[in-house]
Amino acid sequence: MVEATVTAFWGVTIHLIVDWLLQNHWMATYKASLKHPAAWVHAGMHTIALLLVFPPLYALAIGVIHLLIDTRVPLATWRVIYRQTREGEVALHVAIWGDQVVHWAVICIAALLLHI
Repeated sequence: MVEATVTAFWGVTIHLIVDWLLQNHWMATYKASLKHPAAWVHAGMHTIALLLVFPPLYALAIGVIHLLIDTRVPLATWRVIYRQTREGEVALHVAIWGDQVVHWAVICIAALLLHI
């Protein structure tokens, strides 16, 4: 369990650095579209950085999931199903933190799976 905790800690730390410090305006603006190179560059940066902590297949899986989360479709669907906010109205903090919680959960689950 200690190994999974350490892996999760460093995975989330890497995620925060890439998502907040290394993401530029271009990526933030266009990453929601799988047709735009910004989405792939941003997810690729996450994948490469996560290789510091995870084996290649895990890093790749997390990177692909990150790409899909950043399309905003999974969380938009969740908000409608769960009725988290009124239709057509999403508080910015709900959108940002919902995204981050899902990213962190994916990293933590991957860390647990890696060490079972």
